[in-house]
Amino acid sequence: MTTLFMSHPSCLDHDTGPGHPERADRIRVIERTFESEIFQMLHRDLAPELDYDALLRVHPAEYIERIRAAMPTEGLVDIAEDVVISPGTWEALSHSVGGTVAAVDDVMRGLSKNAFVAMRPPGHHAETARPMGFCIFNLAAIAARRAQTAHGAERVAIVDFDVHHGNGTQQIFWSDPSVLYASTHQMPLYPGTGALGECGACDTIVNAPLPEDAGSKMFREAMETRILPRVEAFAPDLIVISAGFDGHRFDPVGGLHLEVADFSWITNRLMDIAERRANGRIVSVLEGGYDLEALARCASAHVQTLMGA
Repeated sequence: MTTLFMSHPSCLDHDTGPGHPERADRIRVIERTFESEIFQMLHRDLAPELDYDALLRVHPAEYIERIRAAMPTEGLVDIAEDVVISPGTWEALSHSVGGTVAAVDDVMRGLSKNAFVAMRPPGHHAETARPMGFCIFNLAAIAARRAQTAHGAERVAIVDFDVHHGNGTQQIFWSDPSVLYASTHQMPLYPGTGALGECGACDTIVNAPLPEDAGSKMFREAMETRILPRVEAFAPDLIVISAGFDGHRFDPVGGLHLEVADFSWITNRLMDIAERRANGRIVSVLEGGYDLEALARCASAHVQTLMGA
């Protein structure tokens, strides 16, 4: 079975304005990278449009309609802290949700071994009814709920290695014993959540905050001692990855100073657990990564590792 790469041109039309770090060029560099002969066996598909029912499993109708109603016919609009929308944003959101759902369906049906969804805007800061931090709809949460409601997954593990803590994913699953949320992230850093003691109502929240300049050694130790054993013990039916590459040492928004090899390493370790516990099933969704060269190299390493399954 192959690795599925899911994207759509609509995500290029989500305009955040000049100088904004979360920009369309992020997707362009990934797509250019995947034109290499190395990726000739990668199965590519265009993300379908919005699956409204799947979206409702995470975000209430009132919130969804509020977001839709805010869409401008021209120009840019700030709708929340660090959240800019444009006339093309709703179409990008629609295909982001649709692509995430389609990737989960493909992997859970055994048509692909794993999948990488490269869409924007990202999602892990989006709470149940609150956009923030570039994020509007929480794609990792949508993926987890889709696996449960459409494919009977009893347990889903979400592993987030973005440099920022996924406060939205944590909030959505705070009281849910069927979803494990595990995150490494820099602290202190936006959004200020993700302390060691934040464990959730059911002890299914696992945070491993790292200091600035943590580097590869501390990142891998945190994964080995705190994150990976909990994912293994949870025995998930699917692993969802919130794949943020802004922990790389070149990235302008964080300071963990990770290397490309760290992203290959953690992808490989999660694949090992998925083989033992989840029939190899992994769906990875793009989160951060704002230095274009580093993003291209890290995404390349991540997907090459997934393709080695």
